[in-house]
Amino acid sequence: MFAVLTGAGLSAAAGLNAYIPFLIVGLLARFTDVINLPGEWQWIESWWALGIGAVLLISELVLDKIPVVDSINDIAGTVIRPASGGIIAAATQSASSLDDSSFMREHTWIGLIGGIVIAGIVHAGKSTARPAVNLGSAGLGAPIVSTIEDVSSFGLSLIAIFLPLLVIVVLIIGGWVLWKFARRMRSFARRRRYAEDVT
Repeated sequence: MFAVLTGAGLSAAAGLNAYIPFLIVGLLARFTDVINLPGEWQWIESWWALGIGAVLLISELVLDKIPVVDSINDIAGTVIRPASGGIIAAATQSASSLDDSSFMREHTWIGLIGGIVIAGIVHAGKSTARPAVNLGSAGLGAPIVSTIEDVSSFGLSLIAIFLPLLVIVVLIIGGWVLWKFARRMRSFARRRRYAEDVT
């Protein structure tokens, strides 16, 4: 049960930023006993995977804060974020330190598919809202929203690992906030276009 919630929270975090939950899981697995990845997933904690993940995280942190470039980055993220969510969900749901369920260890495909779906849904919301943010704020909102997404990904990753029961609450609140924000930005953009058409 806890491992499923951990996987769901980490895959949702990957929908916002593919590399933050990946690196958190890899670093915790490498340097602590909080996560003990099974054999087929131990590559996540290898130095080469952590190094590549760190380089990709730095590029994501920069590119996602530049208007227009962030939308191009989201196109690439359409494959990367769900894939990362699926990998991290499958790896953590089969980790013996998070859950002693042999079923999840024997059926990692459930975590993989579930993680892909959850990360894909979060990514779709993020990539849909971002153009509205850029249009509604003349590009000034991109770095602010991107920073909020990065902090949210980091926080949700830690909650998913250390307080998995809170994942349900966080996902419901996060979905509601994203929905309200997207509606507000679209409304603002429509009013702005209307005002420009009138003048």
